[in-house]
Amino acid sequence: MTELVLSESLAAARTRLVEALSAADRPADAVRLLAVSKTKPAAMIREAWHLGQREFGENYVQEALDKQAELTELDPIVWHFIGPLQSNKTREVAEHFTWVHSVDREKIARRLNDQRPEALGPLDICLQVNISDEASKSGVSLEALPALAEAIQAMPALRLRGLMAIPAPAEELNAQRAPFARLREALEGLRERFPEAPLDTLSMGMSSDLEAAVLEGATLIRLGTAIFGERTARE
Repeated sequence: MTELVLSESLAAARTRLVEALSAADRPADAVRLLAVSKTKPAAMIREAWHLGQREFGENYVQEALDKQAELTELDPIVWHFIGPLQSNKTREVAEHFTWVHSVDREKIARRLNDQRPEALGPLDICLQVNISDEASKSGVSLEALPALAEAIQAMPALRLRGLMAIPAPAEELNAQRAPFARLREALEGLRERFPEAPLDTLSMGMSSDLEAAVLEGATLIRLGTAIFGERTARE
C-alpha cells in the first residue's frame, strides 16, 4: 500500500468512526482508534504515525519487538498488546508495552505485575472476556470476571482500565449489539464494585461491527484491514 492509499484508508476509517459517533449521539472524541498493525511492516506504521495515528496494536511479541526497535524515533507512540499471551512472553510485554488487552487469568496478570519495570509506571490492563461463551476463544467468563478484577486490584504494577471482547460474528445490527451491551453492563458492574479503579475503557468493535460497538459505548475501536489492507500470512 502506498502512502497515498494509506492516507485515504486512514482518513476513511476516521470518517466512519466520526459518523458512527454522530449516529450514536456521542462526542466526536469519545472513541480512540487503535490501528492493528500485526503482520504489517514497520514502514507502514511509520507512515500512519506521520499521518497522525499514535496508538498501534500488535498480536505477536517478537514481531512487535522487532518493529519497536526499528521505530524508536517515533515519539509519542503507544503500543498495545492485543493477542493471546503465553507465560514465557510476559516479561517482554511487561517491559515494552503500555497496554495489554488480553489478560484472562490471574497467573498471567501476576507475571506481568512482577515483571513490570518500576520506572515505566503501572501497565494499563484490559481483561479479555469470552462474551459469546465460545469454546474456541480466549477470555474469562462473566461469572469469573469479578474475582479476577479483584485480584488485579491488589497488584501495584498493574492498572485495571477496562474490558475487551471479540464477540462471535453476526450480520444484523441488533445481534451485533447484544454482546457489546453485555460487556458494557459487566464494566458498569465492576465500576460499582471497585469505585476507586480507573475503569474507563471498553475495547470492542472491529471493521465488521464498529457501528454496533459505538452504539453500546466502546471507547477504543480496533481496526486493522480497514487501515492497512488485507493481512499477509506470517512466515
